[in-house]
Amino acid sequence: MTPCILIIEDDRNIADLLRLYLVKEGYEAHMVHDGLKGLEAFRELKPNLVLLDVMLPGMDGWGVCRTIRQDSGVPIIMLTAKGETEDKVSGLKQGADDYITKPFEMREVLARIEAVLRRSGLSLEKTTRRLEFDRLIIDMDAFELTVDGKKVPTPPKEMELLFHLASSPNRVYTRNQLLDEVWGFDYFGDTRTVDVHVKRLREKLEGTSEQWELKTVWSVGYKFEVKA
Repeated sequence: MTPCILIIEDDRNIADLLRLYLVKEGYEAHMVHDGLKGLEAFRELKPNLVLLDVMLPGMDGWGVCRTIRQDSGVPIIMLTAKGETEDKVSGLKQGADDYITKPFEMREVLARIEAVLRRSGLSLEKTTRRLEFDRLIIDMDAFELTVDGKKVPTPPKEMELLFHLASSPNRVYTRNQLLDEVWGFDYFGDTRTVDVHVKRLREKLEGTSEQWELKTVWSVGYKFEVKA
């Protein structure tokens, strides 16, 4: 099972960076930027671990942590700019499992996540995140797209979208599903964002093979079709 991590962080740059690294490491990651919406996402997603900022709009991290702890023992790692011992003790008293002070190194965050999940019996099984089809290699470990033997420069979000679709060949995804699962639960864009990214991917993949196709399912969404 791939552990699911919910990032509740109001700084969008930090949240984006955390999600990018977590996805690259093989985790399923979702992000929201508000305490109350974080609780909604927690109830809907049922994550295996929460990365929780302290200073949040809607409801602060302490309140979110207390609310989660009322009926769940899911691991929580607090993220905050505060470094005083009293704040750390307060966070642990609220039920947090660990506490990381900003600014932090991503290697530290990943190590802490792995340690907490390991204690919970949910350590990530390292698997190669590489998909191969006729004349196509999608390598998420290296974030490289190889088309007909040539490496094609591809932005991270396009890589994530293509990998997500190709990981479940012939499954149809609606645009809203792709926004939630690739861009994140709290993304504020519209479904045209998906269309634009698919268009760019098609320009990179056009005419590569007759064995697969990035296909539009009219009035529904998209799928990565593998032909028998």
